[in-house]
Amino acid sequence: MILLTGWTRLDAAVRLINAGAADYLSKPWDDTRLLATVENLLELADANRALEEHRRMRRDRRERLEAHCDLRGLVFASDAMLQVLELVCQVAPSAVPILLTGPNGSGKERIADIVHANSAVRGGPMVAVNCGALPESLIEAELFGAEAGAYTGITRAREGRFEQADGGTLFLDEIGNLPPSSQAKLLRVLESGQYERLGSGRTRCARVRIISATNADLRAMARAGQFREDLYYRLNVIEISLPPLSARHDDVLPLAEHFLGGACALDDEARDALLAHRWSGNVRELRNVLERARLLCRDGLVRATDLALPVLAERAQGARDLEEPGRAAIEEALRLSGGVIARAAQRLGLSRQALYRRMQHYRMTPG
Repeated sequence: MILLTGWTRLDAAVRLINAGAADYLSKPWDDTRLLATVENLLELADANRALEEHRRMRRDRRERLEAHCDLRGLVFASDAMLQVLELVCQVAPSAVPILLTGPNGSGKERIADIVHANSAVRGGPMVAVNCGALPESLIEAELFGAEAGAYTGITRAREGRFEQADGGTLFLDEIGNLPPSSQAKLLRVLESGQYERLGSGRTRCARVRIISATNADLRAMARAGQFREDLYYRLNVIEISLPPLSARHDDVLPLAEHFLGGACALDDEARDALLAHRWSGNVRELRNVLERARLLCRDGLVRATDLALPVLAERAQGARDLEEPGRAAIEEALRLSGGVIARAAQRLGLSRQALYRRMQHYRMTPG
């Protein structure tokens, strides 16, 4: 629906668009602009049909994946995560080591759990150890165990994580923080399955599937001599790279609703704020923001102010939705689009409503 009107106030334009108009033209009549508007909306319709077809194909791929794999209830909607999970489920049944890479908070431990759940050792234990959270002096005892008296304060023998994970999966998080001496012993276990407890000469064996994870560039560390190159290649038989949340735009709202747990809902401005945020802390940051908002919201509705995201401070001062593009970029987009709002909005990567709000802020006149 395209409306022709002599009422060209921006507040009226926003109401028209919200009411369902695809675009509107202001008087006096302009044949050229009308044709451009119609052609643009036909192009948008074709693009929407292509997008719907893409969504259908993605839905079919997801249903096939869920029919054959245990995804452990992972919440996702993006193509990027679907591709990761397809690779995960393809390599999980094998026994080869897997290296998970990606920024902190991107969900590497969740992916490790999915690998284990679809592996040949899924009936065995899944044991996780954070190599970056342990003092260097205790890492070997943590991984391989220790006999009584092996170091100060240990009065009885203790099992290491390899013993605990025997017949299952051992997840080594922050593997880049492993000290050189432990790297050598880990390499031996990977190659032979053999190790000794700290303070013991008895050789033990463990049958363990190794999944390691890091946010560091292990290849660069190996070149710099900070990580054993032979261990790097042993761990990195299959590398699975997790994209940051900023590259998984479609995952933000489903994850947000999952973290709210049905206790409350998001209003439209809160949704816009979540989608506009950069999420440098990834899924972990999103979870923390929503847990806080769930506690602060009123009447079962999470509002933008409940999220306390940086962009909201500007909105509270009356600059809603006004990150770049600015006035100059909007004027240029309108010029290149022949004044057609729908086409200018598409060029700027905005919705028509968002473009009208920016124009209203800059006191720009449509038409």
